[in-house]
Amino acid sequence: MKILTIIPTYDEIDALPVTVRRLRAAVPESDVLIVDDNSPDGTGRLAERMHTEDPQIHVLHRRVKDGLGGAYIAGFRWGLERGYDALIELDADGSHQPEQLPDLLARIDEADLVIGSRWVPGGSVVNWPIRREIISRLGSLYSRTMLGLKVRDITAGFRVFRAETLREIDFSTIESVGYGFQVDMTFRVAQNGRVIREVPITFKEREVGDSKMSGDIVVEAMINVTRWGLGARARTLSGRLGLG
Repeated sequence: MKILTIIPTYDEIDALPVTVRRLRAAVPESDVLIVDDNSPDGTGRLAERMHTEDPQIHVLHRRVKDGLGGAYIAGFRWGLERGYDALIELDADGSHQPEQLPDLLARIDEADLVIGSRWVPGGSVVNWPIRREIISRLGSLYSRTMLGLKVRDITAGFRVFRAETLREIDFSTIESVGYGFQVDMTFRVAQNGRVIREVPITFKEREVGDSKMSGDIVVEAMINVTRWGLGARARTLSGRLGLG
């Protein structure tokens, strides 16, 4: 299986080398794509130096910062064009532990999307403020309730997609750029009848750098989830009434 790990970056100059080093040790067969959004701190230049030292590390530079969703979509397109079989989402900040990635990859033979989950038995968070945990748990609960999904950690960002799963998705119709991007992708995979599995992980709060999470991102996600859920219910009702 040809594997690509996509790592979006924006001002991650301190965290990125550590994360990539751990990833290359944990899953040496995986190529790496660093998607940098023109980081002011020089992360993009650092990524280029890493590329010259390791041919399995690639860099995609974007001119503007337009959110996590945009960075991952650019990475997906890059990987699909080059024939990768499995595409991985991994945060640069060390909150996703590369050493647990083999556990996710071990399940990709039986699933189309594997999610590293904090909220299934065996999953956990470390050094997370209680406020963040409450937001994450309630966000997942609200999202799966509105969208009719059984995924426990629907907002999780540590994931493995089969390439054919991504090819079924029209990226041009994805509006979410932040927190809601992961919910959007999960919903689309489920709507396409694909198999989703969750694997317990330990999520660790970043030790260096600043979190990109904001109240606006959370509000955007909740508004979109409500709209998607109500839209899905309306389509179901219309179908039952023979109006669709």
